Amino acid sequence: MIRRLSFVLWLSLLSVAFGNPRSVVSQPHALKSFKNEGTCTYTVSVRTSCLSTSNTRDQISLVFGDGYGNQVYVPRLDSPSSRAFERCSTDTFQINGPCAYQICYLYLFRNGHDGWRPKHVTVQAHASSYYGQAQPVTFYYGTFIPRAVWYGFNYCAGRRVAPS
Repeated sequence: MIRRLSFVLWLSLLSVAFGNPRSVVSQPHALKSFKNEGTCTYTVSVRTSCLSTSNTRDQISLVFGDGYGNQVYVPRLDSPSSRAFERCSTDTFQINGPCAYQICYLYLFRNGHDGWRPKHVTVQAHASSYYGQAQPVTFYYGTFIPRAVWYGFNYCAGRRVAPS
């Protein structure tokens, strides 16, 4: 009996050790909610894919933050007449929001009918307004952003990042 139990336990440990590993590569997904407060400065650079539409008049919104609930919300990155987000271009924005530790999530929101495909978005906190080391972080999209959905990445390692 003990021999059989030991064998079953050994098989269980092998199953756990060599089971299906989790991939560290993530796909963008929808965000459910967010909060916004504070006054720090960030530079956000948005590279539009060369596979995107020639330009978009869509409203592009942004939210990003850390694993401690500090987040920055921008209801519209550009003005409707700015001609931002043209194919193969990089647009840079200065954004004020709450001070955050290392940025670990970012979501984009698109509202309109043109469509838009970002290549990547980089967030850089200004050293004078950052709680810790000001490391830029880049989120790679390479896909069209769905209409009317917060769509992006969360690399915060299981921390709660948005109120329910």
